[in-house]
Amino acid sequence: MANAADHRYWATVWRRLKADRKAIACLVTLVSLILAVVLGPALWSIDPEAQFLNQIASPPIGSRTAIVVDADELWTGPASNARDDGQSRSRLSLVEANTEFVRLAWQQDARASGYQLYRWSDGMNAASLGMPIAVLYAEDSWYEDRLNLRPQHYEYTLLSVDELGTELKRQQIRVLPVLAMSEFDAELAKLAEGETTIELPAHPLGTDHLGRDMLSRLLTGGQVSLFIGIFAPLVYMLFGLAYGATSALIGGRVDAIMMSVVDFVIALPFLLFMILFRVALGTEPGESGITALIIALIALGWPSPARLVRGEILRLREMPYIEAARLMGAGQRYLIVRHLIPNVMGSVLVSFTFAIPSAIFTEAFLSFIGMGVVPPAPSWGAMCNDGISRLLTNPHMMLFPALAISITVLLFNLLGDALRDAMAIRRGAE
Repeated sequence: MANAADHRYWATVWRRLKADRKAIACLVTLVSLILAVVLGPALWSIDPEAQFLNQIASPPIGSRTAIVVDADELWTGPASNARDDGQSRSRLSLVEANTEFVRLAWQQDARASGYQLYRWSDGMNAASLGMPIAVLYAEDSWYEDRLNLRPQHYEYTLLSVDELGTELKRQQIRVLPVLAMSEFDAELAKLAEGETTIELPAHPLGTDHLGRDMLSRLLTGGQVSLFIGIFAPLVYMLFGLAYGATSALIGGRVDAIMMSVVDFVIALPFLLFMILFRVALGTEPGESGITALIIALIALGWPSPARLVRGEILRLREMPYIEAARLMGAGQRYLIVRHLIPNVMGSVLVSFTFAIPSAIFTEAFLSFIGMGVVPPAPSWGAMCNDGISRLLTNPHMMLFPALAISITVLLFNLLGDALRDAMAIRRGAE
């Protein structure tokens, strides 16, 4: 009889969930997110540790073709340069231009005691010469620019100056460097070796401050964050379920002692015990504290579900159908398995859906302050920690992991709300 009633109850809960479009949308989105995190690293082939040093802190960008150049040795200048006798006009010329280096050469000016080289790019004041990049001697007739080059137009201005710094002559040249990658960077990024041109992979979410693909790190980091966020609450919810049920069923003095333990554990500061667990496990500064984090969550998270389960079982023990089952000869084990635990599971399940986002946020916070997951291992919190210092210059480094945390926490909370509303029929039915 009770079994049939339970089936009808859960069927009613499922019908109410299906009728709630918001709950279905949250569930579908959440399942899609979890599948993307679990299967994504296998489908997105870019190594989360591979560094694209020519695309450091790059915004979202598609795939591009780049040439491979030998950039290991510094340029020693063109083969020869004739000295200008002052009668002919010296010329600033381009020798080679790519995003690894721009090589410029000019004829020496006999009147000059030195040169000043400026580089102007889009976004600078149109009336200015640009950024000063070199102050050169009169004997110099070439320069190699390796300063943060991108495939965009630059305008170089060379000023010939006398001993007092007075401008004698101004020369300008406009340059568009082609996209290039050094042989060392290509090998570091695990791209094809021995090729003159390579296809750079797309970075839909951009790259971080070390040139690592944000999407691959977001997927890999999601595995860590979701594992901690789901595994730890699952363990301490099960322990809390067993502890609270035992306390309520035994009752008396044992129940009072067990609840005193619960009150004591609730009063313990989480951050302090997180530090103590790190010390006990021998976790050195700069090492990942995932194990200590999981132990701390389990050790200090079980009291809340234990109190919830105890209260539910104390309430259920006084229900008429429990008394009827006892009068019909039902034993303690039968009552627990067939009546008490199934009726408590609804409240436990709702509590579990709220515990997951709390654990995810805790992991993100501890990783953010350097006590959880630490580089080079990715997690959403650790990625936020990397991105906060570059929020103004490269906001995508902070935006995407923060969005991942916010969306995941929001989805679990909305799903928990929907589940709680759907299970609210229990009390009315009883």
